[in-house]
Amino acid sequence: MPETPQYTVEYRNVKHPRCEFKTGSLLIVLPKKGWTPEQVLAKYGEWIKRKQATINIAIQKSTETSINKTRTDNELRMLIKGYAESAQKDLNTKINKIYFREMRTKWASHSQSNNLTINTLLKFLPEELISYIVYHETAHSIERKHNENYWALIKRKHPDFQAKEENLLTYWFLIQKQIAV
Repeated sequence: MPETPQYTVEYRNVKHPRCEFKTGSLLIVLPKKGWTPEQVLAKYGEWIKRKQATINIAIQKSTETSINKTRTDNELRMLIKGYAESAQKDLNTKINKIYFREMRTKWASHSQSNNLTINTLLKFLPEELISYIVYHETAHSIERKHNENYWALIKRKHPDFQAKEENLLTYWFLIQKQIAV
């Protein structure tokens, strides 16, 4: 049986414990009372092992992948604008504003006000993944949560969404390694 990975614990004002791997390292988020890290590790042990294996594969693949270092921020903005127009038309929805900033834990986000925030690190990705991310976030105008209905909506336009999600994880680690240098 593999060892438990290194982890960090944060105590927050939450009702339920959870595990996160947003940056590749395990973070255990605990309510201020009632749970120990050991209890969470026991409860989510199998999920942690699966997630760690997925991350290890992505890190290995990142050594065999390269990034686009030539796209400018302006070119990214133009790409995003075009993909957002296409996604809005396809999904029959409306995005209010698009913001750009470097983000530490995600590629993009969609607010309840129907605004998109795009991670400027997308400029290093292939266009097919940029298009997918914009569509993915725009779809949150229709379905907020990553539930069965949401993934059915995504699958209509991107039947290979699972492969794209895996590629995004690979690129995440590759870009983190490249920009840390």
